[in-house]
Amino acid sequence: MAENALSVNGLSVKYGAIEAVKGIDLVVPKDSIVALLGANGAGKTSVLRAISGLSPVASGSITYFGKDITRFDTERTAKLGIAHSPEGRQIFGDLTVEENLQIGAYTIGDRRAVAENMRRCQRIFPRLAERMKQLAYTLSGGELQMLAIARALMMHPKLLLLDEPSLGLAPLIVRDIFDTLRQLRSEGITVLIVEQNALQTLKIADYGYVLELGTVRAQGSAADLLKDDTLVEAYLGGKA
Repeated sequence: MAENALSVNGLSVKYGAIEAVKGIDLVVPKDSIVALLGANGAGKTSVLRAISGLSPVASGSITYFGKDITRFDTERTAKLGIAHSPEGRQIFGDLTVEENLQIGAYTIGDRRAVAENMRRCQRIFPRLAERMKQLAYTLSGGELQMLAIARALMMHPKLLLLDEPSLGLAPLIVRDIFDTLRQLRSEGITVLIVEQNALQTLKIADYGYVLELGTVRAQGSAADLLKDDTLVEAYLGGKA
């Protein structure tokens, strides 16, 4: 049986009186891609924010490779090897590509390790390697998303949390991004991805959870979810 990189049990996340996530359970096996799917307002982003320490957990627990991280802040989760690439990319436009990547390595004190991570990101994203001295605001949308993922990879994470990486991108760029996620999985990085592009995501994922109003509406292997015509029509944006 595969080791679990992440186990979430009874997770609730509240913003004042609003309960965005309502006691959900989910598991992310090591070396897998797991998709969190559902409409806007389903609670997907709140789950990622709770895992990375950006949003407080109201109740429940989060375990990372057997360690309870439920009350950890973002710095502690980052040092453990959890990298979060948020929705909207949040790139520093007035800094160069190289400077943005260096910011991603803030938890690493070893200069040689940072240099090695930089070379690795350039290998994974050759287009960024050609633009290291370019200001980030001059990049295309696809290049900005590559930079956002690469910045997260500068931490050399074991677990990568991705929030809407395909948002606003052309289909060919989306394919390139998703091909990269397959590559990362083969290199030993576990991925938990939030996406509205559900059908495309399930084609690269191993397992999926469909959230609705803060609860798990359905779950299963990616292949099984794609075969469920009723589920696809109701929650996943139409026929596969």
